[in-house]
Amino acid sequence: MAIDYQARLDRLLEQSGADLAAFVPGENMVYFTGLHFHLSERPILGLYSRDGLSFIIPELEVPKLEARPELEARRFAWTDQAGYEDAFADAVGALLPGGATCALDGQTLRFFEWRALEKAGLPAASALDVGDLFLNLRARKAPEEIAKMQRAVDISEAALGATMDWARPGMTERQIADRLGAEMLERGSHGHAFLIALTGEKTGQPHGNMGDRVWGENEFLLIDFGATYQDYPADITRTFCYGEPTAQMRAMYDAVYSANLAAREFARPGVTCAAVDQVARAVIEAAGLGEYFIHRLGHGLGLSVHELPNIVAGNEQLLQPGMVFTIEPGVYIPGVGGVRIEDNVVVTADGIKVLTSYPREL
Repeated sequence: MAIDYQARLDRLLEQSGADLAAFVPGENMVYFTGLHFHLSERPILGLYSRDGLSFIIPELEVPKLEARPELEARRFAWTDQAGYEDAFADAVGALLPGGATCALDGQTLRFFEWRALEKAGLPAASALDVGDLFLNLRARKAPEEIAKMQRAVDISEAALGATMDWARPGMTERQIADRLGAEMLERGSHGHAFLIALTGEKTGQPHGNMGDRVWGENEFLLIDFGATYQDYPADITRTFCYGEPTAQMRAMYDAVYSANLAAREFARPGVTCAAVDQVARAVIEAAGLGEYFIHRLGHGLGLSVHELPNIVAGNEQLLQPGMVFTIEPGVYIPGVGGVRIEDNVVVTADGIKVLTSYPREL
């Protein structure tokens, strides 16, 4: 299914209320144009107005733009020898007449790019920071985006199954992670969105540093990972124990499992992000482990591994069909270890569809 980039650009301009919208390489540029450029010291700006799409672009990147003639993009090219200031001046002069406004993503535009725009004649009063709008437009996924994330999930879970058939105590965290990474690549992953394996008491660090610690029998092994397929990631966590867990370990696991299930059963369109977080948090609190659940319940998933919606206390944003997010309750006890069970879900017209299916039992 072809992506209608023109419609996405038109929505951006309409909802920003600006005369021109600007974005730099990264997830926003991929979302609005499908173009992948390296974010470097050479500035590249996509610029969209009612007159169409333009780019401030270094000469060496022009062939990549020319390979997309359907974008019908005007270019303001510059060379390493001449520098980029004249290209910025030409673009601002042509696209931003006096009194016009420019919508920018203040979360991704870098300071030197802003200074170049300002020097080229864009008054600070004419700049609108619409970073939240960029994220909100991306929050509701189209069917083709969801299909890519489902493919990333399928690759991830098949790779995890193969890895856990092989993994045994005595192996290091790095060995297990390396094997999982190779298994994902073999199955068609286009890279890793995230890949970490932690063992023993290190599982008590939600995002601990992976190393050469050996996985011991009767210890937790926590794997947080995800394949990427055509720019879209999976983000999955499962916790294992090879041997016999202690009663405390079982209690931790049971609380997290129940919290995950409660959130999956509760989430649906029209409820707030905060309410979904609270449903899971209440289960862990009832188990007497509330003080050890030290992060939000989940986050949006899309071109970025972390984006909107933010499933956290205090966020009154309503879930809407097409939103994709994680449900990942966790309990982390210092000196003992931690448990996290993370699933990926998409909001449907009347509930959610769970994209992940790898077994959740300990």
